[in-house]
Amino acid sequence: MDNFVHLHVHSEYSLLDGACRIKQLCRRAKEMGQSAIAVTDHGNMYAAIEFYNAAKAEGIKPIIGCEVYVAPRTRHDKNDKLDRKPYHLVLLCKNNEGYKNLIKIVSAGFTEGFYGKPRVDTELLKKYSEGIIALSGCLAGEIARKLLNGEYENAKNTALGYRRIFGDGNYYIEVQDHGIPEQRQILPSLYKISEETGIPIVATNDAHYILREDAKVQEILLAIQTGTVVGEENGMSFPNDEFYLKSYDEMAEKFRFAPQALENTVKIADMCNVEFDFGEIKLPKFEMDGVTDNSEFFRKKCYEGFNSFYGENPPAEYVERLEYELDVINRMGYVDYFLIVWDFIRYAKEQSIPVGMGRGSGAGSICAYCMGITGIDPMRYNLLFERFLNVERVSMPDFDIDFCYEGRPRVIDYVVDKYGSDRVAQIITFGTIAARGGVRDIARVLGVSASVADTIAKKIPLGPGVTLDWALENTPELKKMYDENSTVKEIIDITRKIEGMPRHSSTHAAGVVISSAPVDEFVPVQSTDGAVTTQYTAPILESLGLLKMDFLGLRNLTVIRDCERAVKEYDKDFSVENIPIDDPEVYDMLSRGETAGVFQFESAGMRSVLMRLCPESIEDLIAVISLYRPGPMDSIPKYIENRHNPEKVTYKTPLLRPILDVTYGCIVYQEQVMEICRKLAGYSYGRADLVRRAMAKKKHDVMEKERDSFVSGAVQNGVPINVANEIFDEMSGFASYAFNKCATRS
Repeated sequence: MDNFVHLHVHSEYSLLDGACRIKQLCRRAKEMGQSAIAVTDHGNMYAAIEFYNAAKAEGIKPIIGCEVYVAPRTRHDKNDKLDRKPYHLVLLCKNNEGYKNLIKIVSAGFTEGFYGKPRVDTELLKKYSEGIIALSGCLAGEIARKLLNGEYENAKNTALGYRRIFGDGNYYIEVQDHGIPEQRQILPSLYKISEETGIPIVATNDAHYILREDAKVQEILLAIQTGTVVGEENGMSFPNDEFYLKSYDEMAEKFRFAPQALENTVKIADMCNVEFDFGEIKLPKFEMDGVTDNSEFFRKKCYEGFNSFYGENPPAEYVERLEYELDVINRMGYVDYFLIVWDFIRYAKEQSIPVGMGRGSGAGSICAYCMGITGIDPMRYNLLFERFLNVERVSMPDFDIDFCYEGRPRVIDYVVDKYGSDRVAQIITFGTIAARGGVRDIARVLGVSASVADTIAKKIPLGPGVTLDWALENTPELKKMYDENSTVKEIIDITRKIEGMPRHSSTHAAGVVISSAPVDEFVPVQSTDGAVTTQYTAPILESLGLLKMDFLGLRNLTVIRDCERAVKEYDKDFSVENIPIDDPEVYDMLSRGETAGVFQFESAGMRSVLMRLCPESIEDLIAVISLYRPGPMDSIPKYIENRHNPEKVTYKTPLLRPILDVTYGCIVYQEQVMEICRKLAGYSYGRADLVRRAMAKKKHDVMEKERDSFVSGAVQNGVPINVANEIFDEMSGFASYAFNKCATRS
């Protein structure tokens, strides 16, 4: 049984202030024997779902909360002298209704009350108080400030006012003792208010970092935020190193004369029980004049396109594929999803806004092709629907659509007009502290010269996913500097502690969420540069069942449109749509490396590959794009060698020939990994995709379990056991880099 629970904690999402990494925070709470913990970031709920999942993974209860800023007057008042210092107030969710109300409060703080900080007011608190427990806050809380000003009766009346708002048993006087004189000064008065009003007290420690020794890290984050040097007054620095995740014994010593303050933390934790349903899809319903049955309309649009593309006597397997997809899409509840996408693409084309062929795994759907959502024939290129959607993988499908850069805003406006501005929002993303930038930040706040910082930073390789640990291991010059220079070592060691932490929020370049009700019914939102954005990132939105679309603005489509218009001045019948994909002159041009202005083929490295390969077909181009990335690049020489010398192509088993012949014996695509699992080991497409995902994410425990199953199935199909193991190893090694052919082809 717990004796104390932390209810006032700032994660890394109290940007450049909190230094508690979420997973480590939950792990530490469990290590200390605590069965629950809260996260109460400043003014936002960025961490809520990530924290919930991390706490559940550790087997402890997550308490969802926020330390909100309460406007001195109302959230609408914005007078520089009167409204710049809002009060702090901690809000915790008792239940799912409280979570929904906290979403409303926090969202309004950004969209209606922002003035330096996202501010709420008593009007909002009264309206959305149900299911919420409130704590009076730290020294910046309203009660504490009034006591420090000698306004005891005013502070007492304020406490009574908050109790009326939240109800008996839902409002607590928060007591803290970090060894700060002002805190100790007002503690007797806080106890007195509690005694005179019956409002219970609760002890918190306002944790901004996990361990005492992390105080330096938090000080550095504040220096980065304020543009100051460590040790320089910035108005936010903490007076000591007491703001860490303390144990029960440490807190019991602090509040030995008020044990009920610790007991009440457990009481509050017991009352807080928020649970999320990650399986419920919240798709908006598609509506269109004249359409009464969406499933029938969807089938009709698919067959119209099917008959147009494949004629009156299509191959039987094409009809079977279409019917299979229609059944899966209906059973999984995604008919409205397809119709929503079809509708805004239809609008774009009617408005002469160029639309791309479709990007991502959606190109594997014959339904999407027949409806005109994508422009890729999945049957011709052996693209798999299961890579996009299958009943064994319950996750949202995802169409990535390219639009002309100039026309993209008009398409988004159409979606907003159709579904309502309150049901459409852009999506947040977070800039994180990266290796090079972090080194420069740390050098600056430590007072180290920019030239020294630049010398260190330039030794760190550029590229996605490059961490300092990786750089030290793979860059001898950097490692030598680190080992021999104490200043370099200090800078790098500190940077490693903050590397990857979120630094700032911004708006996702393409992501838009469309919901079945106002977005802030489901997730918190904020206003960013005039646009409403969610406070949760795209992967979290998808896990909550919200529809996320990528409206990508592609300048190349705009350039192609402009070129087409120019050509039409001389040839009115010209159309980009009619250009053949097997024109030998185009492949000759590519083989000469004349690719300036050709999307994805412009770099010097890519030109070199094209000139060595001398592509002759669209399949060559698909493979080149897939291979020209870190990891698969190692296979480029083999691919080129086999392409020019087909007699050198070998297969570990004849069963691989029909799968790998198109790529000259090389595994290039994720779909090939799935086909190997299916053809050699007898997997369903759904299970094959689950294995592919496990390999891609390097889930070694899952992979080892699947090895036995794969090898057993392959042996039954006549593959020697040693060969089956070799093939599994090759797939495992490549799957983490392999590309989705659908994405490349489109």
